[in-house]
Amino acid sequence: MFENLTDRLGGVLDKLRGQGRLTEENIKDTMREVRRALLEADVALPVVKEFVDQVREQALGEEVMRSLTPGQVLVKIVNDELVRIMGESNEGLNLSAQPPVVVMMAGLQGSGKTTSVAKLARFLKERHKKKVMVVSCDVYRPAAIDQLRTLASEVEAEFFPSTTDQKPEKIANAALKEAKRRFCDVLIVDTAGRLHVDEEMMGEIKALHKATSPTETLFVVDSMTGQDAANTAKAFDEALPLTGIILTKADGDSRGGAALSIRHITGKPIKFIGVGEKTTALDPFHPERMASRILGMGDVLSLVEEMQSKVDHEKAEKFAKKMQKGKGFDLADFKDQMEQMANMGGVGSMMDKLPGMGKIPDSVKNQINDKEFNRLIAIINSMTPHERRFPAVIKGSRKRRIAAGSGTQVQDVNKLLKQFTQMQKMMKKMKGQGMAKMLKGMGGPGGMGGIGGPGGGMPPGMGGGGGRFPF
Repeated sequence: MFENLTDRLGGVLDKLRGQGRLTEENIKDTMREVRRALLEADVALPVVKEFVDQVREQALGEEVMRSLTPGQVLVKIVNDELVRIMGESNEGLNLSAQPPVVVMMAGLQGSGKTTSVAKLARFLKERHKKKVMVVSCDVYRPAAIDQLRTLASEVEAEFFPSTTDQKPEKIANAALKEAKRRFCDVLIVDTAGRLHVDEEMMGEIKALHKATSPTETLFVVDSMTGQDAANTAKAFDEALPLTGIILTKADGDSRGGAALSIRHITGKPIKFIGVGEKTTALDPFHPERMASRILGMGDVLSLVEEMQSKVDHEKAEKFAKKMQKGKGFDLADFKDQMEQMANMGGVGSMMDKLPGMGKIPDSVKNQINDKEFNRLIAIINSMTPHERRFPAVIKGSRKRRIAAGSGTQVQDVNKLLKQFTQMQKMMKKMKGQGMAKMLKGMGGPGGMGGIGGPGGGMPPGMGGGGGRFPF
């Protein structure tokens, strides 16, 4: 997410971190580079201008010039300004109105509205324990109604049926009545999108808004459209009283222009950010955490929150006990760990939130991918429970059967078994060790710092001197 911006800004600011003193000249050069990095990230020009002016003004202040670590202070100024333009802090949904609270979703066709409806329903059910109903008022696209029905079933939300021969306002009013009858806490209304902003679309959505009087009107926009996303949001805001924005497809956006432009141009907060296709891939948008990620400092808070909400704590506790004892770790446990990571958005999502990951060479990062995860899980799924418990019994004919059943090669099965054996050895060595010793074992004196280097960085079989990463 936003890799290009992270690389460019990181490179510029790294040059300053070690500077003994700052001068008007090197601040001027830095600001020129920052300006170029933001423009290349497709940040809107007025936003770039204000950002650079604010940072320059503070950087030339007496406090920075006299600081013993002026480079570090300048990095903090850039961080604080990123937070400011993205909205200071997370603004959640207003769920305090009389139920059912109506949430209307608006946006252009292809922005990810219908998927976001399901993601939001899941988020409200799991994080806020709300009973949620969803309804589609998109009478122009029959597939949209069917898609929402399928997604509602997946996230276990109430679904109000609609057909293409009905009027959107009538559908919404009927859904509202039914949501009251079923004692739902929230009703999410999916609206029709168009390929571009037009009068007919705006007229229809205004009428729908008037009929339902939503507490929240969220604009769903594709982050990969860059500053165009901000301009489209502004056009919608002039027609509708928007309360917030959902930024979708951020996981595929290497620039970040939309995230940095929208709040400034529309005055509306980004409330959520979509980070994948799964219905679990919706996160509350925290400007301070996003600024930290953009500057390569990670987002440990979000990682901890994900672990608390998405990890099976009973399985994690059993795994921890096995690690302490240094025995009992089998292929079923190995599979559980990979599935837990997949539930948290995959390895890429986790790495994105860890500090310093931007410094890891691409050649190492590319070895860690979720497709490899899926392949390893498929191999283990092709084994019998006995084989998972006692991998030593897996010999020639069993290997051929497992490879055929998982659509892989015998050498892939061999590689998995070798990596698993190395992990077992590592866990025996770590028996009873504290976390500090364990981290040292994973990367020398610097803990994880040696990742990808010879002999360090990850457990044997997971990189460094132990060969390729298994995932």
